[in-house]
Amino acid sequence: MSKKKLLPAESDPRNPSYAYKNKYNEKVENTDQFNNYLKSAEVKKIFSGMLWGEGPAYIPHLDTLVWSDIPNNRMLKLSNGKVDVYKDPSNYTNGNTTDNSGNVISCSHGGRCIYKTNDNLEVQTLVDNFNGKKLNSPNDLFVKSDGSIWFTDPPYGILSDYEGYPGEQEYGGCYVFSYDPNSKKLNVMINDLVRPNGITISPDENKLYVADTGENIKHLYVYDIVDGLPKNRKLVYDFKPFFSDGFRCDKDGNVWTSAGKAIKCFNPQNKLIGQLIVPELVSNLEFGGKNGNILYVTATTSLYSIELNQQGARFYE
Repeated sequence: MSKKKLLPAESDPRNPSYAYKNKYNEKVENTDQFNNYLKSAEVKKIFSGMLWGEGPAYIPHLDTLVWSDIPNNRMLKLSNGKVDVYKDPSNYTNGNTTDNSGNVISCSHGGRCIYKTNDNLEVQTLVDNFNGKKLNSPNDLFVKSDGSIWFTDPPYGILSDYEGYPGEQEYGGCYVFSYDPNSKKLNVMINDLVRPNGITISPDENKLYVADTGENIKHLYVYDIVDGLPKNRKLVYDFKPFFSDGFRCDKDGNVWTSAGKAIKCFNPQNKLIGQLIVPELVSNLEFGGKNGNILYVTATTSLYSIELNQQGARFYE
């Protein structure tokens, strides 16, 4: 299959990093709590050669990390210290996670759908429409303990041919959905955000975190989960001029999020407790490694890792 010839990230105005190449994060005074989480302050580059790396997901039973390189329409994997191709083409996948059986669950811009991929790389489309109308371009997601898949659906993958295929918004909004793979039921959970983007849930599943990256809105919000529904929205942080794109919780409920050319960490009381500077604009991150204490970071062209004295939420028992 022939590939589009694309400019380097720093030269292409369509690349999410382009507008931020001359912007830098403000200084943050790290708390003792945050500094104690850092086994090493070194941000280690593992791989470079992407255009916009996104959606890292760790597969515990394979000790493998997979992630997306959206403009290049492929997914990569890190296994046994080696980076290789996981899927090529990937149909412009963006966010990825694993379900409770270890399958990879992916947001596809190209398919405007949610995919499930098993260990044999067999792919199944789980959901691709809302009331008979195409989804926009599913962006990020997580899987709850009950198996339901919560995902955001902004239009970034249908605005041009850079991260998908040009298309129209059919259902008239940008929603946060919950999909039950057993009942095949798709429910609207949030319908009043401009462009919902990153999403995750707290370890006790009592709090939902969602980023909104609409025009002049670069907010991270937290909701209480009440009777299975998000309520009582509160602002965690305004990231302008940058944005919160992708994030994960650790075992204690702290939120580690992309934040421009850095990672910011917020405690469960929504207080900023620390920041780590990264050489490139960060898109997303994931806890991985056999002990769940390696923070993998996708940042524009590169994959980085940071060793922590802390575990991701899904590794703690």
